[in-house]
Amino acid sequence: MDAGLSSEHLTQLSSFLGRTEELVELTRLLREGRLLTLTGPAGVGKSRLALEVAGQEARGRRSEVSVVRLSTVTDADAVRRRILDALGDEPEGHAPADRLLVLDDCDHVLYTCGTLLTELLPARPRLSVLATSREPLCLPGESVFSVPGLSLGACEPVASLADVLRSDAVTLFVDRARAMAPDFRLSRDNAGDVAEICARLDGLPLPIEMAARLVRVFPPAEIRSRLHDRLALLTNGWRLADEHHRSLRAALEWGYALLGPVEQAVLRRLSVLPGGFGPDAAVAVTADLPDAATALPELLVALEAKSVITPLPRASGGTRFRMLESMLCFGQERLVSEGEDTAAYERLTAWLTSLSQPLREEAVVPAATLDRLAGERVNLAHAVRWLAWGSDERQLLLAGALAAVEETQGQGLEVAELVEHALEQAGSGSVYRAVALEAAALTGQDAGTDGAARRIDEAVRGERRRGRSPLLGRLLLVRGTLRQVRDESRAAVSDLEDSLEIGLRSRHDGLVALSLGALARYRLESGDPAGAERDLDRALPVLRGEVVPPWLGPVLSTAGSLALELGDARRAEEYFAEALRCRAHRRGDVARALEGLALVAIRGYRFDRGVQLLGAAERLRGGGSGESGWWRLRIQRARETAMRALPVGRAESWLEAGRAMPWRQTLCVALGEERTETRVRGAAHPLSRREQDVAALVVEGLTNRQIAARIHVSVRTVETHIRHIRTTLGLRSRAHIAAWAAQQQGDVPEAPSPAASWPATTVPLWRLFEPAEPPRGVRAGGRAARPELRGSV
Repeated sequence: MDAGLSSEHLTQLSSFLGRTEELVELTRLLREGRLLTLTGPAGVGKSRLALEVAGQEARGRRSEVSVVRLSTVTDADAVRRRILDALGDEPEGHAPADRLLVLDDCDHVLYTCGTLLTELLPARPRLSVLATSREPLCLPGESVFSVPGLSLGACEPVASLADVLRSDAVTLFVDRARAMAPDFRLSRDNAGDVAEICARLDGLPLPIEMAARLVRVFPPAEIRSRLHDRLALLTNGWRLADEHHRSLRAALEWGYALLGPVEQAVLRRLSVLPGGFGPDAAVAVTADLPDAATALPELLVALEAKSVITPLPRASGGTRFRMLESMLCFGQERLVSEGEDTAAYERLTAWLTSLSQPLREEAVVPAATLDRLAGERVNLAHAVRWLAWGSDERQLLLAGALAAVEETQGQGLEVAELVEHALEQAGSGSVYRAVALEAAALTGQDAGTDGAARRIDEAVRGERRRGRSPLLGRLLLVRGTLRQVRDESRAAVSDLEDSLEIGLRSRHDGLVALSLGALARYRLESGDPAGAERDLDRALPVLRGEVVPPWLGPVLSTAGSLALELGDARRAEEYFAEALRCRAHRRGDVARALEGLALVAIRGYRFDRGVQLLGAAERLRGGGSGESGWWRLRIQRARETAMRALPVGRAESWLEAGRAMPWRQTLCVALGEERTETRVRGAAHPLSRREQDVAALVVEGLTNRQIAARIHVSVRTVETHIRHIRTTLGLRSRAHIAAWAAQQQGDVPEAPSPAASWPATTVPLWRLFEPAEPPRGVRAGGRAARPELRGSV
């Protein structure tokens, strides 16, 4: 019976987990208004949260509670009767009590509910209404609370079971899994799989509970691997649940059926954008819908109101939306069933190709283009995988664009295989082939420089046949840089001279500056610091003014290396720090900047910091050097100096700590802003004060007996502390404890200020190379003579 439920009837059979902040906020909203609607996508837990709020009201005797479930009622008269029966008549002879009416699942009867509530609320001043629906009732005085998914915890790689269990979504998964399989335990082996399951299900309780109940048959790793087919997998809702809560597909179909035909068509087309989208992307993929083209803003607003899409917070730029992953799967399934997938993906490919054209046409890809492509990173990867089934030449350009984004973002999506596959599938005569070959050379730079050299050689040969284009200038710059790494000095200088010449002839200051920056590195490593300084004087003002990623970072690192050679450690630190602050740089460039800061630290006798940064750089390089012998020699000498200066245990601990640091923490440590999450939380530290002391002494390389003597306890007590530390943090060995503790205590200096600005240039850089008289160095055929190089090759 739905009417007049007592607190006992409101008590649920399964436990209610998390949502502490939501309960507090909803209680406040009910005090401040009389109509509150909980909205959100299918499976987010609107009904359960509403019943928990109602239960608190009933148990606290603050209100009499009536619950009306409307999911099975469609007739308007039946809806009115059910609500009025639940409320009953107003009592006579004494003041009515406060009353809370819960209307659950109003989605399909919004107009009827709205009409009735506009009558009831003015007539019954002690009545409050708590409704659940995927969209608001849109009535005067209504408060709307959008129910989020359960918290997912930190996005960093799993460090400990304690970190994973901070996620309410994981806690729910474990609770429901143990209800079906009492021997199930969260362990270091399965924690990553459980966390990924919860994240890919967007923290939605309904599908998380369904997935958790599968552990009786499938281990978490297999459940995770099957989530691409989640609509067929998650069909195990409760037997007596409402029909649209018995499977994930049924829950999504319920909401889909409530959309209008145009809204359904837009949903299907937006499902080809798994990385989110802005209005321009939405316009592109819905271009075949005449009704959608003129009304797209209104359609996006309507779909957001109906919990189909979600707005994304952005630090800058325009509005952007995303679909939850399960809704994407459902939309793609519908797109295929309607036979619309080929045309939709063609529109997506054409739009992304237009965004990526500067990679083919420009000598230096504008920062704005790279930023724009970075926002479409996931969509690029999705489109490239779609194109991979055929020989469409556009996959070469899109794979190259994806590689450029990966290089500038320093993120972990693997693109080398996609680039290689595109090169195999598409024709060898494509105008886009050089872009993909450049990407293959750069993505393969750390894995094997021989393969990178072959790829960039092929790109240069192919582009030369098309003339001395801006793209050829960039390819020569890339090849010259790679040849520097291989210590092929003469060939490197020849390429860089050619690149410089193309920049001068096309009056492209960015290409000229980048060529000068690369030549400055050659001069420095060849023993000509004065020549390097002159080239940097010309290059850096232009690069800073144009903000040309991803090349500014390497030139700044060259300036830092020059400052080190000249004995100016302070200025060197400023340059290397500025190189790290560049918003776009390659992984190898980051490693060089970190190594530069490590050299500064070691020369300043800050050996702990230097070793830690060297460890972080090692992890970024992944076993490949990617550097010239000149730089490798300096790193090797600095490392040997630091390792000799520190106790063996402490040196190894700091090195391991650097290797284990995630990227965000590495950046903070390098820039002197290190504040780990654990330290910020303070009271939430997973170890006791004594355990922290023991861990700190493990970092110093002390034995258990030495630790016991230092803190005046028995050896057995120390052993107990270490065992408890390993259990709490999920660590496997004493070395892991040392590495973890070293990360927590990172004692680093204040953040260095940006390097002093170079003088701003008001004259185009190419004009600095113009002779005062008419040029006499032009050869037959109109090709300009190479600018004279200072310093021998």
